[in-house]
Amino acid sequence: MPSVDHELLIQAFRDSPSFAAALLGDVLGLPVPPYKEARLESGEFTDSIPTEYRADAVVVLAADHPLLAVVVEVQLGRDPGKHWSWPVYLSTLRARKRCPAVLLVLCLDSPTANWCSTPIDLGHPDWVLKPMVVGPDMVPLVLDSDQAKQEPGLAMLSAIAHGDSPAGTKVVEAFYNALSALPEDQVPMYADYVLKKLRTVAARTLLEELMATGTYEYQSDFARRYYGEGKAEGEAEGKAAGKAEAVLTILEDRSVPVSEEARARIVTCTDLDQLDAWLHKVIKVSNADELFD
Repeated sequence: MPSVDHELLIQAFRDSPSFAAALLGDVLGLPVPPYKEARLESGEFTDSIPTEYRADAVVVLAADHPLLAVVVEVQLGRDPGKHWSWPVYLSTLRARKRCPAVLLVLCLDSPTANWCSTPIDLGHPDWVLKPMVVGPDMVPLVLDSDQAKQEPGLAMLSAIAHGDSPAGTKVVEAFYNALSALPEDQVPMYADYVLKKLRTVAARTLLEELMATGTYEYQSDFARRYYGEGKAEGEAEGKAAGKAEAVLTILEDRSVPVSEEARARIVTCTDLDQLDAWLHKVIKVSNADELFD
C-alpha cells in the first residue's frame, strides 16, 4: 500500500505540474524549454506483453506542441525492479509524445537518492540512463513568499528539509504563505504533512501559530495535543514548559535579543493563555521585551 509520504509528494505534482519543471531547472540545472503550460498525462505504459507499467506521474511541458516529457517517480527505498521499468517508461513516453523525455526521481533520504542516481546500462553501446535525482541535500532554501506561492511543492520540500535549520523561521513562514496558492481542500493535508515532518517543537509551534491566525482546523496528533485535549489541566505544567521553550527557540532562530530578565520571565511563566499570546507575537517582535508590552 502506498505510504503517506509517497502519496502526498505525488499529489504535489498533480496540484502543480510545473513543480517538475522547477525541480529540473532550479534544482538540477537542466535547461528547461520555455513552455506555455505544464500538464499531467497518463502515467500508464503498456507494451505487447501483458505487464503493467505505471509511473507515479507524468508531466508534459508544452507550447503549441510537447517540448519536454517528464516521468516523475517518488522513491522511498531501494527497488531493483526500477532499473528495468524506468527505461521502459522513458522510451514509451518519448515515442508517445514525440519529444525529449527525462526521468525525475524525488527521494526523502540521501542513501536512497544515492542508489537511485546509479547509471543504468541498457547494454547497447553508449546507451546509459542516468536518472535525474533530487535528494534532501539538494533542496534549496525557499525564503521568498512569492517564490513559495509560485511553487508550493518546492516550498513544502524546503520546509521539510530546512524547517529545523537556523533559517527555519523564514522557511516555515514561506511555506505558510505558499498554502494560499493551493486548492482549499488540499491545505490541511499539506500543513499536517509538514507538521509531522518538522523535528523540533519550535518549528512545529511556529507553523501552528501561523495557521491559528486563519481558519485552519488542525488534523495532526501534534496539533490536537496542543490545541485540543492538550489543554487539559493535568498537562498544564508540561505544556507551559514546552511553550516557553518554543518562544525562546523562535526568538533565537530569528536572532532576536533576549535579556536575562526576559528569559527568566518566559521560563517561569505557567499561564498558558499568556504563553499562547507570546507565541502569537514572537514572529513579529524585534526585541524580546516587546513581548511584554
